[in-house]
Amino acid sequence: MKNSVFDPPINNRYFEDYRVGSIYEFGSIVVQEEDILDFAHRFDPQSFHVDREKAQESPFGGLIASGWHTAALTMRLLVDHYISSVAGIGSPGSGPIRWLRPVRPGDELSIRVTVLRTARHRTKSDRGIVRSLVETMNQSREVVMTRTALSIVRCRDKM
Repeated sequence: MKNSVFDPPINNRYFEDYRVGSIYEFGSIVVQEEDILDFAHRFDPQSFHVDREKAQESPFGGLIASGWHTAALTMRLLVDHYISSVAGIGSPGSGPIRWLRPVRPGDELSIRVTVLRTARHRTKSDRGIVRSLVETMNQSREVVMTRTALSIVRCRDKM
């Protein structure tokens, strides 16, 4: 069941509001060349991320964002649109990340999030765990990255 709007809003969203099967789309954020270069120089200085000329000779045929930069941009979109600002407690980890397509300067990224599973915490009844599939898409709606996200979220209704 695809939803265009996640209701309630992020500042009133609790565990009970994440319904299995719900699909949400959020975005967007434009990938700037200077941000690609800055991120890569600091954290992933491979030639196809930091050197325009060498990147032309790479299998990618040009400058691309680090996958970790793409993951960070995805996280920004999740925090801005999906993760509760009042009930999000953190994450016990993440599932596999897959980088499927290169992200290039000027690409406009958005996310599609599918709620896969929810479960009350076994020993702490005031919270639950939400498992979501996060797909990062470019402006052509091609999926460039996927990951499974785990979130710990406070419950509205205490059991």
